[in-house]
Amino acid sequence: MTTMDIVHIPASRIVEVARVAFATPDVDFLCFGESDQPSPVVARDAAIAALHRGETRYPDVRGLPPLRTLLAEYLTQLHARPVTETRIQVTASGMAAISIALAATVQAGQRVVLHSPSWPNVGNAARLRGATVTELDLRPQPDGSFRLDLDRLDALLAGARAFILNSPNNPTGWTATRAELEAIVAMARRHGVWLISDEVYSRLVYDGTPAAPSLLDIASPEDRVIVCNSFSKTWVMTGWRLGWLVVPEGTRDSFTDLVEVTHSGVAPFIQRAGIAAIGDTAVVERFRTHCANGRALVSEALNGLNGVRYTAPVGAFYAFVGIEGLKDSLDLALKLVSRHGVAVAPGVAFGEAGEGSLRICFAQSPALIARAMERLRAGLRTELPA
Repeated sequence: MTTMDIVHIPASRIVEVARVAFATPDVDFLCFGESDQPSPVVARDAAIAALHRGETRYPDVRGLPPLRTLLAEYLTQLHARPVTETRIQVTASGMAAISIALAATVQAGQRVVLHSPSWPNVGNAARLRGATVTELDLRPQPDGSFRLDLDRLDALLAGARAFILNSPNNPTGWTATRAELEAIVAMARRHGVWLISDEVYSRLVYDGTPAAPSLLDIASPEDRVIVCNSFSKTWVMTGWRLGWLVVPEGTRDSFTDLVEVTHSGVAPFIQRAGIAAIGDTAVVERFRTHCANGRALVSEALNGLNGVRYTAPVGAFYAFVGIEGLKDSLDLALKLVSRHGVAVAPGVAFGEAGEGSLRICFAQSPALIARAMERLRAGLRTELPA
């Protein structure tokens, strides 16, 4: 067979584990970044009603005006600085938002800084732009938490085009403090660097606050800051593919042009579901409580396991578990699926800085977590050297 002259990116190790899991009977899935909970009833009903009304034609590429207005009001209420509707651009998913942000700011040959471990799609999206990606490892702490080295970041930003921030972080749960974000904004201004902030887990924090610290609390509308977000996590709407951007004031038309040539807007019946979801504030609280319960159950199950380095995350819905002496997390993850019936994500899927760890999604029902963690404990005892 002739090798085609096409662009290749590294295959997802998460998908590699999932394919084995799909082909194996009776497997508990903790490897994907989604919950087993259903999307809000109001969102489903709104989409069905919109379909019955015939809302299936081309939409305003910027997003439906009511959705843009509600998102601006939502963000203004949630964060310290107001966000105007003129800065909102609706996108087909959070990943699309990140891709559009990169298309707007990064050209071939430029350098992008990304902290790691990180969701692999982000770095690959930058590489598809022809960018050089410099990874800054989050520093693991003795208790299993992580820390961003701000001095090292400052040095790496010299001459860079953009810094991609993900807080709360997938996979580690690391969450930047307001003081850290203030320092990052100051660095970006000094170096003339774009900040692209992936904040899809912003509402999933466990310290009693309504949201994680955000660049929207700090940056001015004129800063080189683009915030990417999505309905996927906060409103349990992973399959709907609905996201948005907050862009600098006066730049939305340029972003709209990029959306037009990338995916030409979002189906209006999907946007109607988003409009309904924003109004259902109770679903956000219920889902955060659901995740907090899963977090507690996973922490309890991991407690007392020899060779495990872990602390409950500040944000997101993952346990990123360090395993003493583990050199091949993909091999271990595949064995856990095929021999023990539990699918988790190998740490190496999130970059070399993630090797030696496993990622567990705890946004699941208690019964699923209980069974899966029993299998995981048995699997780790069997597969790891004594």
